[in-house]
Amino acid sequence: MAFNWTCPHCETKTTINSDDHKKDESNLKIRNADGLKSADILWIVCPNTECNKLSLYIRLYELNYVPQIYRRGDFIKEWTLIPNTKAKVYPDYIPIAIRQDYEEAYTILELSPKASATLSRRCLQGMIRDFWGVKKGRLFDEINEIEEKVDPLTWKSIDAIRKVGNIGAHMEKDINLIIEVEPKEAQLLIQLIEMLIEEWYIHRHERELKLNLIVDIAETKDKAKKNE
Repeated sequence: MAFNWTCPHCETKTTINSDDHKKDESNLKIRNADGLKSADILWIVCPNTECNKLSLYIRLYELNYVPQIYRRGDFIKEWTLIPNTKAKVYPDYIPIAIRQDYEEAYTILELSPKASATLSRRCLQGMIRDFWGVKKGRLFDEINEIEEKVDPLTWKSIDAIRKVGNIGAHMEKDINLIIEVEPKEAQLLIQLIEMLIEEWYIHRHERELKLNLIVDIAETKDKAKKNE
């Protein structure tokens, strides 16, 4: 059966057909302390010929035994093994420290949401300091410093992160403090980082390219007129 899918390597949105994927089922029927389990091993090859990379997923389920038959139960969890992170690949003009913190935050998201959130907060602070040139020591103060520099909705989105669960109670005190964080909270931080990278760095770069192109065209025209 065909299904929609976005390649984690090239971010191409596409439809996966029978020739593009392979799924195998494995059932653990050996009695153990964790209970019987069932797993799907899913291979997908990106149909984009410029990419053509493979992805590997494992989906884990409960396995229930009813009289004379095994039946798959509730879904437990999914892992992405290839690539080992769902992080986007950003261009080199974004500072490497910011890219590294973002990528590591995504890589460790499922394993340790609290460590992921710590890396995301450090990444956010690095972006504010690099892009806006604001250095106040505490992220709380630096967020307040850029209130007049960004549009109200963007600032409210950044400021709201401080109010999400335990993150809001601690992030303004110590950017490196490890605290208990829910997976959804850590995911929210990563999504904020992605949004700000797009709005701050990528949009600025694209704007500069377009403006420089216009300047180059004007200079070429001026040279042509002088040579007439």
